[in-house]
Order: sequence, then C-alpha cells, then structure tokens
Amino acid sequence: MADDNLVREVTDDEVAFFADNGWVRLPRLVEGGYVALLRDRAREHLAERSRVVASKVDQAFGQSRDIAETDEHFRDLAFAPALGRAATRLLHGVAGVRIQVTNLLIKEPDGGHGATEFHQDFPWMPMDRSAMLTVWLALVDVPADMGSLRFLSGSHRYGLLGRSFARDGDDQFSQHPWLKELETSPPLDLAAGDATVHHALTVHGAAANRRDSARLSFTVTYFDADALYTGTPYGQTDGLGLVVNQPFEHPRFPVVAHA
Repeated sequence: MADDNLVREVTDDEVAFFADNGWVRLPRLVEGGYVALLRDRAREHLAERSRVVASKVDQAFGQSRDIAETDEHFRDLAFAPALGRAATRLLHGVAGVRIQVTNLLIKEPDGGHGATEFHQDFPWMPMDRSAMLTVWLALVDVPADMGSLRFLSGSHRYGLLGRSFARDGDDQFSQHPWLKELETSPPLDLAAGDATVHHALTVHGAAANRRDSARLSFTVTYFDADALYTGTPYGQTDGLGLVVNQPFEHPRFPVVAHA
C-alpha cells in the first residue's frame, strides 16, 4: 500500500516557479531510505535487461517502461498520495490525475548513450488536453555532467511545437531556431532523492553522461484525470478498447488523486 510518508509536500513557492517556468527542482522529494531501496531494485532490473536500439530514443537512454506494473516498490511510489497531490497542484486547474506511464531510465557513460535531443513530450500523446507532467527522480547522485535534464524556461507557454526523434537532426532547435532566445535552465547537480518536474509542453533535453558510472532515474508521468481519448495512434493505447471522446477508464491509467 502506498505510504504517505515517502514523499514530502510541494511548497507554494515551488508551485509558483513551475507555473512560470514549466519546470521545477524539488530537493529531497523522496525519503532517503526508500530511494536506496529503489536504487537496488533498479540495478537488479537493469542487469536483466537486454539492450535494444530500435529508435533514436534508445540511442539516448535505456528504459524499462511500466516498471510500476511489475515492481511493487516503484508502484508504491507512483501511487504515493503526496505525489498525486503534488501533480494535481502543479497542473493548476485539474481536479485530479491519472498515471500515464512509469519508467526506469539509465544513461550509460563512455559513449554507451548519447545526448537526449531537446523535445516536448506531448506531441505524440492521444489526450485531448496537455495538462501532463513528468516527475524525474534521481536514484543516484546525478551531477550536471552525468546528464541531468535541462529545460527551456517558459517554453510550455508556446503550445505544441512538433515531434522530435522522428527524423535525423530534427530536434526542437532545428525546427524552431527562435527557441534559442529562451532562457535555458542552469546545470543541475542532483542528489539521490532530488527530483525535477517538467510540463509535457516544456522543451527539455540532456547532455551525454560524462562520468564513469550510469545515471539512474525513475520517472512517473501524470495527466489530467478528466482528459478524453482522441484516438490518435499510440503504442501504449492502441488495442485497449478506449472510446474516442471518453475518459481513460482503463486499469492502465489509474486515478491516483481526485477531488
């Protein structure tokens, strides 16, 4: 069962910063002992995985999607009431949130993975509204040169800017050179248990890992519980029997916070 003591509450200042910038750093978000447990579990899962490079995303980092469906410890964190409350507060104006996906990420050093091109998360999604965010939790200390995320502050205010990872050399900067006028977030040194949160419309990316050990992180993405399904083709939702113009009423998208 989800423990309400795993995650601290977000502050009013953090909520305001997120609204202005489309991202926020949340120091010591998750209790240290639980982060250590998740780190051990992550290493076990990643040791068992075979590396597949089937897309441009795979060149940037490895992933174990929907990790919370098979590991109760990651599930407990994704369902932690305080984390659901935080997502609902940060996505101003929503009554509650559903889980869209959980993910265990690894960015290996020494050329194992490259940079993560700057992109938005939302252009691929089959939801009819963009109220969505991702919590990115460091499971190890992640100094900036290990590839912590960078964000274009305020970019969430410009709406859908198109898909990245679709063609060679086609990131957000090549599509929209004017984005270079926006302020890039400073390099962030994260301790294990620190998190960043970014809106699904916020342009973000990460440098390659320049350290000698792997960058390990866990992410959970939440979206407006009242969002409607558009029918846009998407691997995660195809074949689930979702009904166009109806909410995401399916066990794959559980509600974790609602008024």
